Amino acid sequence: MSDPRTRLPAWPGVTIERDDTVWNGRCPLQVVRFRYRRFDGAVSSPLTWELWRRGRAAAVLPYDPWTDQVVLLRQFRLPALAAGVNPVMTEIPAGMCDAGESDEITVRREIVEEIGLQAQELIPLGRFVLTPGGADESVAMFVGQVKAPPMGADGVAGHGGLASEGEDIQVLVMPALDAIESALRGEYPNSVATIALLWLGLRRVQLRRQWLEGATQ
Repeated sequence: MSDPRTRLPAWPGVTIERDDTVWNGRCPLQVVRFRYRRFDGAVSSPLTWELWRRGRAAAVLPYDPWTDQVVLLRQFRLPALAAGVNPVMTEIPAGMCDAGESDEITVRREIVEEIGLQAQELIPLGRFVLTPGGADESVAMFVGQVKAPPMGADGVAGHGGLASEGEDIQVLVMPALDAIESALRGEYPNSVATIALLWLGLRRVQLRRQWLEGATQ
């Protein structure tokens, strides 16, 4: 019986000729030989792809509408080093969804674990596939209403993360417009943080008015 974690769903025009799970750890790795129906109606030649099964994740951009600030985090990422970029990445709280866990529960857990804050309202931004050429990982993204902590003289508002997972996280607080401008300049190689900040750049005024008016009612 095939592993339900790696079973590929049926899709019109796609024929799986061979499916081998070559690594069956926490995130399985498959080698799949398949054909698919091309846009011209012809069937493709056989293709063999490696497929990393990361699964579902969720992320949240913490935004304080009262002070018009965002709360970001900074931590070391080994894959970023392998990619040739600065491995100390500016990010937003995120994590993998546990089995049967909703996206909302995941982000509420991660924001507490990583930056020590509680999210009040959550606004969904959508679900995005991060690496469609090689992994099935998708991330559901949100903007979450928070009260930003005070920022220290060094720009660091605290530290977070789980010691049991070896996490060493700096919590950063900055004006929303500064963070949005940094994202527009391409200064955050982390795609999830950049997508969320660009969304906020388009919806910030509307969202801030909505949340502030709701808080006074």
